[in-house]
Amino acid sequence: MSQIALYLFAVLMMMAAYFDATRFTIPNWLCGLVALTFVVAVPFSGLGWSELGLHALTGFAALLLGMLLFATGTLGGGDAKLIAAAALWFGWPDTGWFIGFTALAGGGVALLLLTLRRTVPMLPVPGGWIEGSALEDGAPVPYGIALAAGALIVLPGHAFFAGV
Repeated sequence: MSQIALYLFAVLMMMAAYFDATRFTIPNWLCGLVALTFVVAVPFSGLGWSELGLHALTGFAALLLGMLLFATGTLGGGDAKLIAAAALWFGWPDTGWFIGFTALAGGGVALLLLTLRRTVPMLPVPGGWIEGSALEDGAPVPYGIALAAGALIVLPGHAFFAGV
């Protein structure tokens, strides 16, 4: 069951990256499903009550952080909810690693988009291809890509899946 949970979490995070990259939104149902699959996986995880409480507390703290970043306009609402749902899976201290790798990946995504936004319009691309995409000047950065990257980097070494 742990292997199924591991793969499902990874697939859900990749789905979030896809939705954010193509639609600039992470659906609420997807964030809810990430959190719900954690709840379903807990009985098979071997987590004790104190560890489970720490996972819940970490998820709540991540939700507060996400709300703060949303309020300042740094992140979108879906990103904030996805951070909290993923933090449920990682607990403490692995959520720190998740956020750190996410920040690094976010910087990489932003640099890539800045570079592409400067070079792609100079290429002979069909009219209307750039409008509405992440390559359009002023378009938001799909941070769901960075969240998925951070999660996938931390996940293989995470203690929750030590027995997998």
